[in-house]
Amino acid sequence: MNYEVKLPDIGEGVAEGEIVRWLVKAGDAVKEDQPLVEVMTDKASVEIPSPRTGTILSLGAEEGQMVPVGTIIVTIAVAGTAAAPVAAAPADAAPAAAAVSQPAAASPGAPGARIEVTPAVRALAKELGVALERVSGTGPNGRISAEDVKAAAATTTAAESDSTRVPLRGLRRKIADAMRRSLSTAAQFTFVAECDFTALVEHRAKLKPKAEAAGVKLTYLAYVFRALPATLAQFPLLNSSLDDDTQEVVLKHHHHLGVATNTDEGLTVPILRDAGALGLFAIAREIDRLAAAAREHRLKLEELQGGTFTVTSTGTHGGLLATPILHHPQVAILGVHAITKKPAVVDDQIVARDMGNLSLSMDHRVVDGAVGAD
Repeated sequence: MNYEVKLPDIGEGVAEGEIVRWLVKAGDAVKEDQPLVEVMTDKASVEIPSPRTGTILSLGAEEGQMVPVGTIIVTIAVAGTAAAPVAAAPADAAPAAAAVSQPAAASPGAPGARIEVTPAVRALAKELGVALERVSGTGPNGRISAEDVKAAAATTTAAESDSTRVPLRGLRRKIADAMRRSLSTAAQFTFVAECDFTALVEHRAKLKPKAEAAGVKLTYLAYVFRALPATLAQFPLLNSSLDDDTQEVVLKHHHHLGVATNTDEGLTVPILRDAGALGLFAIAREIDRLAAAAREHRLKLEELQGGTFTVTSTGTHGGLLATPILHHPQVAILGVHAITKKPAVVDDQIVARDMGNLSLSMDHRVVDGAVGAD
């Protein structure tokens, strides 16, 4: 018996997903609940588990392809049952457990002919950046072999040795879409202030031994998150969004703060919920937990939704300042930069102080510069 796995309804409002990475191939034996594929939606990156134990017969989509919810993405021959044939194969085709018939392309060596490509060879072609429709197959009936793909890759490399093409997919594609949408929608501007963090640095130095004893990684960012709820309550427009359809400013009465986190795939923004109800150590723990979960792909869908204000930090990378792009439809985002010793004038004396920049990007349709300056 064959079991068809469809792309599930991953979350509210999600109509489609991008096939980012297959974790199985045709012919693989899989167990129930074993991850099959990584799918990226507008909300999160998730792994779809196998609902049955059996053998993979075919994959219904390719990496990088956008598929609607309900689309058949995998067909499994359920263990203990006879598999129904998926498609007729030529007499010389590889066994179904090792290869599946793929949509054919015209072979350059045999115009108009249909060819067979195994999943492994197709995957190799993707890895090497080789277009299969331009490869002459040397196998039976013009089938393209791994050697054919490698030879084509070598020719391409020799001709284009000064460039590499990398598909824009997964989280990287979502970031690109979100940034473009944000910049084309909001009237963005940035206010930058140089701040004296000396008192904060001294307080952290005194508290650090207690934090370490409690197993807490106490960062400057935790102090920023601890201070933000009171600041946002004082300036509520910063903790709002703009409904572009109704042209209404939506003032939020809770403080769910986004933590911009760098991962191997790109920047993601988990949410620290109800920050005003947490103490300094609790905030530090939650920031550390969310960052680790983001890097290890363990974030839950609800941990990526409902943010009201976002903070991004470039402190560990140095640099003078940056102008962060709004996490639309939020109307403000705070950039936190490196804190370093600098000469400053205090009581008409030049002294060494711990100085750093804060950059606040805002949507000028909702927030004026005077709010950011205050």
